[in-house]
Amino acid sequence: MLQYILHKIGYALLTLWGVVTVIFLLFNLLSDPARMMLDQNESSEQLAIVRKKYGFDKPLTTQYGYYLNDLSPISFHRNQSSNYTYFSSEKYTGIALFSMGETTVALKFPYLRTSFQKTGKNVSEVIGDTLPNTIVLAIAAICVAMFIGVVLGIISALEKDTWIDKAIQVVSTFGMSVPSFFSAILFAWLFGFVLHEYTGLKMTGSLYEMDDFGERISVQWKNLILPALTLGIRPLGVVIQLMRNSLLEVLSLDYIRTAKAKGLKSFQVICKHALKNALNPVVTAVSGWFASMLAGAVFVEYIFGWNGLGKEIVDALNTSDLPVIMGAVLVIACMFILINILVDVLYAWLDPKVRL
Repeated sequence: MLQYILHKIGYALLTLWGVVTVIFLLFNLLSDPARMMLDQNESSEQLAIVRKKYGFDKPLTTQYGYYLNDLSPISFHRNQSSNYTYFSSEKYTGIALFSMGETTVALKFPYLRTSFQKTGKNVSEVIGDTLPNTIVLAIAAICVAMFIGVVLGIISALEKDTWIDKAIQVVSTFGMSVPSFFSAILFAWLFGFVLHEYTGLKMTGSLYEMDDFGERISVQWKNLILPALTLGIRPLGVVIQLMRNSLLEVLSLDYIRTAKAKGLKSFQVICKHALKNALNPVVTAVSGWFASMLAGAVFVEYIFGWNGLGKEIVDALNTSDLPVIMGAVLVIACMFILINILVDVLYAWLDPKVRL
């Protein structure tokens, strides 16, 4: 198992390197970062200063090396304060390990650079302020999808070809076919506006809100309900279908018939024997959905005013804040990779055949 995990980590690092390369080339070949940073206020002198400060005056290959050096936890820095790679506490968070001539080797956190629009604020701070809200939203949405989807999938399998089964299939198909942005608008209007007096829910709102006097920040869990339901609709439809089909397949196996022949009740057969094996494809699908939610929550967060990473990406696109966009994409890619590795381990735990 350890060798398998190390093998997956090796492929993951190669994938991440590919993502970093594509992102760097995409944003540096299609635009001039210095001009985008200064917006409409640039002059030739200002452009020269910005390009020298951020290393934009160097050849593209050198800039690429700078970018990889910024992201690497073990990095190399020139000792001249005028050099872009100079190990400054204002830029890097870490410690200098040792020096080799004019170069210092350091152990640090990845440096995602500073925001173009939020002067002096590191991209890691921007992402750190918004990513936890997106993770909370994604976990809530996937919990809704898993709990309701597994229950409805079991009921649909046990009531195969009845009107109950057909009704659940209609709900499942509808959930998979409705785009997130449309369901977000519909849910916000219906439950946050039309039925506001009965639900007590608002059309927009984030997890943390400040009171009218601007003195106290409180957690508003009710603002999580509508975004979580909206984001969980599509994975809910997938979970229902997978759970139904997987459970029907497992229930037709020999060991299940043997368990029934021994006189075990249907509830015992499902919970103790069938459910664990039937969950394998569900776990795999849910992992993919959970990772995609971190990127796919953009429309939902923006419509509901949820202060998460998705909304931050939209704002960064509107203001051409390239470092924030690049940093957000890298963080999402890392989470995709990490979740896929964890799911592989979990899948092996659920299915002994995979472990062997």
